[in-house]
Amino acid sequence: MSRDLQIRAATPDDMRWIHELRHRVYAEELGQHAPRPDQRLEDALDGDNVYLVAARGAARIGFVSLTPPWLGRYGLDKYLTRGELPLLSEGGVFEVRILTVEPSRRGTVAAALLMYAALRWVSSRGGRTVVAMGRTELLGLYLAVGLRPVGRTVRSGAVSFEVLTGEVAELTRTATTRYRTVSERFGSMVDWQLDMEWAPGPDGCEHGGASFTAIGADFRTLHRRHEVVAADVLDAWFPPAPGAGAAIAEDPAWTARTSPPTGAEGLMSELAKDRALPVETLVAGAGSSDLIFRAFGRWLTPESRVLLLDPGYGEYAHVTERVIGCRVDRFRLQRKDGWRIDFARLASVVGAGRYDLVVVVNPNNPTGRHAAAAELGTLIAAAPAGTRWWIDEAYLGYVDPAESLAPLAAVDPRVVVCTSLSKMYALSGVRAAYLVAEPGTAAPLRRWTPPWAVSLPAQLAAVAALRDPGHYRSCWNRTRVLRRQLASDLAGVTDTAVVEEGVANFLSITLPHDGPTAARLVRECRRHDVYLRDLSPLSPQYEGRTVRVAVRDTAENARIVAAYGAALESLRPGSPSRRSTEVPTDAAASRAR
Repeated sequence: MSRDLQIRAATPDDMRWIHELRHRVYAEELGQHAPRPDQRLEDALDGDNVYLVAARGAARIGFVSLTPPWLGRYGLDKYLTRGELPLLSEGGVFEVRILTVEPSRRGTVAAALLMYAALRWVSSRGGRTVVAMGRTELLGLYLAVGLRPVGRTVRSGAVSFEVLTGEVAELTRTATTRYRTVSERFGSMVDWQLDMEWAPGPDGCEHGGASFTAIGADFRTLHRRHEVVAADVLDAWFPPAPGAGAAIAEDPAWTARTSPPTGAEGLMSELAKDRALPVETLVAGAGSSDLIFRAFGRWLTPESRVLLLDPGYGEYAHVTERVIGCRVDRFRLQRKDGWRIDFARLASVVGAGRYDLVVVVNPNNPTGRHAAAAELGTLIAAAPAGTRWWIDEAYLGYVDPAESLAPLAAVDPRVVVCTSLSKMYALSGVRAAYLVAEPGTAAPLRRWTPPWAVSLPAQLAAVAALRDPGHYRSCWNRTRVLRRQLASDLAGVTDTAVVEEGVANFLSITLPHDGPTAARLVRECRRHDVYLRDLSPLSPQYEGRTVRVAVRDTAENARIVAAYGAALESLRPGSPSRRSTEVPTDAAASRAR
């Protein structure tokens, strides 16, 4: 089937047509605005908002406008105050506006495609809520796709509009289930030129991991692991302690066929000794995600109220919002504050919020910032007695293990500390983690832990790893050196992007507003087998402009820097063919260093 129907971002050449079509429809046809002598109808948000266009060849068919929350103003502000429409003050709300189709093309698929494109654009920028004005006589169209009225009607000239809203996740489910057949048919006929995929990903938390897809998830092309730079996930660049590998390799046939200790008793004993904690305060898990699902599934219901940091680790939003269906609020960290927690503001929010659970990832992923244990402990002590705190310390080793709140969690029933052995101990593949809670909290979770939850290879490797702290101290120190060098090298590529280092095994690059989007940079780097993480879907705070880069070894870091520079060059307006830009291979990168 021909893909001659384009969906793309508006170009500067499109804007004159957009202004003329708006005048023909909203001034001449509908009488919403007074006719203008130049027959062009512009908008106060033009230049800041986003237009998506449907076109067939040189013939433009229709457009839709999007106003992201980081502008701080909306088209609806012309009609309603924030007091009349408090939704606009909640943060993270995207406005979808001015869906307009050429009169001769009405009744075609153009309007539906533009609505779908707007939804995908908002979702790819971390949007969770949309608001829109729909013409009253077309209300049925908007209700059919899942939007709902908020109870406000506005009038503009001769036209009345209903104010509508919807949750992005629910709208996406409607589009991909109720209209699945239509969506698939549209997908086969559209030349999709936007910087996100046509279809949303699987119904699960997006963790990066596209690098393993490039290697081959069917495990038939594992040699590709030597060609792909997996900087989109935060696995350790260094190997596990020699004893950990030896423990698995000593008798792999026996290890593979033998059932492990039922409750990971040996691992729990080793952890208790290493962390100076009572063994009855520990619960084992096959990675932190296992513990998150198990604990949250026991503690929370759709009536529960949860507070998450934003930006924050996406698994928490997925489990609380999409799996359990809790009411989730977000405590927004600010770029201008260096993404650090404002403890006075957080204390005020928690004190007034009657939250069942507050989640703090510390150091935070993806911001890379760490909050001092003393400040966090003071905050918790002053919080309401009924609020439980979940502290995720997966990356704490890069700061100081002495900063752990595990001793507090072992005695305070309001506090649980979750720690993965995956990232800090280079054991992501075998899956081992634990949480710390006072015995009355830990015991029920152990009862709901299935036998053999942690595999024998994981138990063997984790125990051996814990017995070699010197190996890991050396690797963590080396990671800091590599991170600083990588940050310096990336900053040297261009002075228009901002490189933020943080404290863990990753950093971030924020592109300028007039540069390529994060999605386009990530896509271009993949042409060179370098995989970075687009942070846009995690939070609208990133404005579609920030990528996360995992620290790798010296040679792979050189490839990251080279791919980044080549991608920026190929995405520069007027650049030569992308095929002319090459990136060093592993060997060439090593020689260059």
